[in-house]
This record gives sequence, C-alpha cells and structure tokens, in this order.
Amino acid sequence: MESAQNILSIALTRPVMQEEMELVQHSSQSIPGSVQYVINRYRKSPNVSIEETAMMVYNYNAEDQKSGNIELVFCMEGNRYCKQKDSECSFCKHSESHNCDELVETIDVACFRFNTDHLTQFVKGLKTTTFSEDILNFNHTTSFTKNFSICGRTRTVLQSLMNHTYTDTLENIFINAQTQMLLLYSIECMGGEGDGEETFSCKFLMNEADREKIALARDVLLQHIGEPLTIRELSRKAAINECYLKKGFKEMYGTTIFDFFQSQRMEHAKYLLYEKGLTVTEVSASLGYSSISHFSTAFKKHTGIKPCELLFR
Repeated sequence: MESAQNILSIALTRPVMQEEMELVQHSSQSIPGSVQYVINRYRKSPNVSIEETAMMVYNYNAEDQKSGNIELVFCMEGNRYCKQKDSECSFCKHSESHNCDELVETIDVACFRFNTDHLTQFVKGLKTTTFSEDILNFNHTTSFTKNFSICGRTRTVLQSLMNHTYTDTLENIFINAQTQMLLLYSIECMGGEGDGEETFSCKFLMNEADREKIALARDVLLQHIGEPLTIRELSRKAAINECYLKKGFKEMYGTTIFDFFQSQRMEHAKYLLYEKGLTVTEVSASLGYSSISHFSTAFKKHTGIKPCELLFR
C-alpha cells in the first residue's frame, strides 16, 4: 500500500539509504469484504531515528461511494525482532521457545484498509461522536489525510498485533478482533478523545480487576469461535456477574456480546472460505452451526452475499 511508504517519509527524520532499512518481517492479507493489511518490520540502523506517528487516509469517491475506504497507517519503534532468524525465538515463526536474547531494534510500519462494505457491518454498534459517524458512514464528502499521535490504547493494540505468536487460523481470529479495536481507538485519538483519564458510565468498570474480567471474557469468546457459549457459561469463565458482563462489555467494546461474537465468526468464515478453500459445509461445521442454511443466512446478513459468492470475487 502506498500509504505505508508515505508515512515512512514523514516519520524518518532524514532520508535513508535502502541498506539502512532491511525488511526482516512481512505479513499481509487481502480478503474481499474484510480488512486488508500490510505489516512490515525493518531493521533499525543505529544512526536512523524516527518520530512515531499515525495517519488516517480517508478516500471518498462521489461517483461510486461504495468504492471508498479508510486507511490507518502507523510507524513506531519495535525492538522486538530476533536477528537470529534461523534459531529458536518466541518472536519468530520458527518456534514457541522463549530462549532468545538476540533482539534488535526495528521500525514497524502497519497499514490497515477498511472498505465501506466492511465498515457497515459493525459501525452501527460503536459509541461515536458526530465526526466519527460522518467518517465511518462515509457521509463526509471530501477525501483527506490527517496525521495524529499514537495514544496509549492504540499503542497497546498495535504492540499486540506486532508481537503475537498466533499462526494460521488463530492468527486470523486474533487480527480480526484487534483491528476493530484499532479503528475505534484511532478515531478517538484523532478526534481528541481518550487522551485524558478514561471514564465509564458503569461505575464498576472503574475497578481495574473488573475491566480485566471483561477483557478475559472477550478473549474467551475468541478462543471458542467454533463453539458458542451462553452468557451464563461466559460469565462463569470470566468470574463476573452476568449483568455486569453484558453492561461492561457493551461499554468497553461498543457492541453487544452477541454482535461481537457473530461479527468475529463471519469474518473468520471469510478467511476459511477465501484463503483456506474450505467448502461451505466445512466452514459451517467448524463454526458450530447446526445446519448449512443457518450459517448461510447469518453470513448473508453480515456480508450481504451468500458464502459461495465470496469464492467468485
């Protein structure tokens, strides 16, 4: 994505030679109707310095509004990549070992593109300001690019995206969930929200332990993407009252537990169909649906197309 190169020109405090920016890690994904992303990690030479920054690119097309998209681009220091790429290291794909002491500094560049058909699937559940609503619903009729600072919550999500150890389908589930939070937090950062102390209308969320229980519930949902849990089962696993769980989840993540779970299931279904080449029957079974028709109905409600149609895009 061109924006990934543009942000480097902004973040780097001086022009650098190609040999000073060795690419050490790359990942990307482009599934129709899902978030598209490119993540690159460059070895950081000692004499190269950057100013960490973020950028939103809002692309609006008056003649074809459905072709619009929002790009979020980030450049930050990593310090998390192993220079012994052929040896065991918890930050490489080669092993789950945690014995690596050979860490090198990196410059991390990540670009996430959200198309209109993807945004409409979950934007209605977000607690947004007027500015955010205009952007996410593509009511703003002029394209623009805006730089903004990386706030604390956005940084936390970015670091988790850069340094996770998931692979294959688990990686897809994890990235789908994190990129939605990244979009929400970035828009809040850009709009000047979330820079001060975080406040909650649910008073119990002022307690860090209760917020951690809500976060645990979210993780449990992702871990059980193919085996739906009842609210009672989820509350027991997270050790929190059912009422607190539902209210706290909605406030922290801007969506209900059911809508969040359904969204993640359908996003993962796209991956299984498009990237893995599984049949509709196989995907339906893997996501815990009792029948193919129930799965197809849910998929079309979420994406606007039938599961089989994704294969022809």
